[in-house]
Amino acid sequence: MPLHRRTFLRGCLTAAVAVSAGTSAVQAIDPIQRRGRPRFRLSIAAYSFRQYLYLKKPTMTLEDFVDLAADLDLDAVEPTAYYFADTSLAYLARLRGRCIRQGLDISGGAVGNNFCHADPLKLRDEIAAVKLWIERYSILGAKTIRIFAGSAPPGEDLERVRARCVAAIQEACDHAARFGIYLALENHGGITSTPDQMLALVQAVRHDWFGVNLDTGNFHTEDPYGDLARIAPYAVNVQLKTEIQRKGKPKEEADLETLLSILRQVNYRGYIALEYEAAEDPKTAVPRYVAQLRKLIG
Repeated sequence: MPLHRRTFLRGCLTAAVAVSAGTSAVQAIDPIQRRGRPRFRLSIAAYSFRQYLYLKKPTMTLEDFVDLAADLDLDAVEPTAYYFADTSLAYLARLRGRCIRQGLDISGGAVGNNFCHADPLKLRDEIAAVKLWIERYSILGAKTIRIFAGSAPPGEDLERVRARCVAAIQEACDHAARFGIYLALENHGGITSTPDQMLALVQAVRHDWFGVNLDTGNFHTEDPYGDLARIAPYAVNVQLKTEIQRKGKPKEEADLETLLSILRQVNYRGYIALEYEAAEDPKTAVPRYVAQLRKLIG
């Protein structure tokens, strides 16, 4: 009897088999089949406060960020990897404890990887860094980690680059499966600039612990909303931006209701992490957008 790849219990069994055998699942990823009605939980990405968390001159700590999320009555936080001044086991445990005391989940994390390197040593270093952050985020109790593909080296055949990237993702997913963490590929330029490019990668990866991080602001195409709808069925995490940018046009305010409708249409059940990148100070803009999202979600 074939395994149903998205139920919790059977997912755990699949992970156990993959770990013991040292192999990935044998079938390519399918659109996620979710039970029940759509269910959204609000999170906030630390990147929203990047000018305050910037490590060279920080005026906000990750602890401050957690407290801010609690003040906003959010469900979770995403403490992005770029802003950890300390990655010791003791610190990670303290930060997790702070979230627990505030009633906050850690929805996920992010690492700044590039799986398109042609140099085998550089690619090996990128994979090793992702594996290390998987272990760190597992201590925090993260559900997902958003990863990136990268850009093709100049002049190299795209199919060759894509194959290299897929192999790297699958190796990283093998490691993530040991810790019960999903790796979520973000549509983030490079070889994921269009839905066709994104789907070519997503549908080539054969792993139960893999999905899409749907970034609502990263398709700069003629029809961003329509293109987001094409990859939404594979989403295991969502980064919601307050702006979109159509091809050849300046940025514009995103239609949040339309974005949420796209997620409802695929019965999305999971975290929506607000990742604020617009010009207004996030300390004033983020609370307003959180209130707006909460009203739209109902």
